[in-house]
Amino acid sequence: MKFGIHAGLWMAKWTDEISPILKIVADIGFDGVEISLLGMDTHKAKELNKIIKDHGLEVTCSDGLSVSADITSSDPALQEKGEEHLKWAVKTTAILGANNLAGVIYAPWGVFDPKNKKKRSENSVKVLSRLDNYLKSHDVNLGIEAINRFETDLVNTSNEAVSMAKASNSSNIGVLLDTFHLNIEEKDIKSAIVNAGEHLKHFHVSDNDRGVPGSGHIPWSEIKSGLSDINYNGWIVAEIFVISGNPASSDLNIWRDIETDPTKAAKLSLEFMRKNF
Repeated sequence: MKFGIHAGLWMAKWTDEISPILKIVADIGFDGVEISLLGMDTHKAKELNKIIKDHGLEVTCSDGLSVSADITSSDPALQEKGEEHLKWAVKTTAILGANNLAGVIYAPWGVFDPKNKKKRSENSVKVLSRLDNYLKSHDVNLGIEAINRFETDLVNTSNEAVSMAKASNSSNIGVLLDTFHLNIEEKDIKSAIVNAGEHLKHFHVSDNDRGVPGSGHIPWSEIKSGLSDINYNGWIVAEIFVISGNPASSDLNIWRDIETDPTKAAKLSLEFMRKNF
């Protein structure tokens, strides 16, 4: 397995300079860093690719869709904008030197329309399926993230994420599971992981409060057992958000400091990951 950490842990805004974070991540001893494509452009990606390599790191990426680029919409223009954004995200992921792009890449984050869920899901799958050749040509895997009911109504469970990945008919499209969201939505976390099976492309860890894994009540023995049962050997990335009072934190509803020191939290996270996985 490879252990990474999301650069967002240290970022006040998604447009913050990432270069200083890379040195911290490398010095702590992570295998890689996860970078959000929010605030990213082609020039920045090319520059970061070199710096990432200079620090001996690997990289994974995350991204999402906006309401102006909504592939769940029945409006062809919005679907087209969404598809264009996803192609840009795949290309930018490759420029950064990554093979994994995951997140809420199937719908705009925070948008709810449960009465039309079936049709919206079908629209999303239709666009995602058209990305197959593009993903293969850029050697990028796409991970559909199951997130909690307060952030989307479209993909909340492992089963829903797997169903969408299967419906895309692309071997490069799979699932991202995250312990924070699993803890909210799944009755049996181990079964949810086993259900993802070969479709699991990426895995995020944090504890129940989005803090350091191992510091709360997440059932880590079940998670370890589930990943072992499916012979998962990919990335495990600590996606922890712990500091309140900045724009990125308000996006994620972090209203109090979960941990007092991001760098200390990162070190503790890596210690836990190495010990348990």
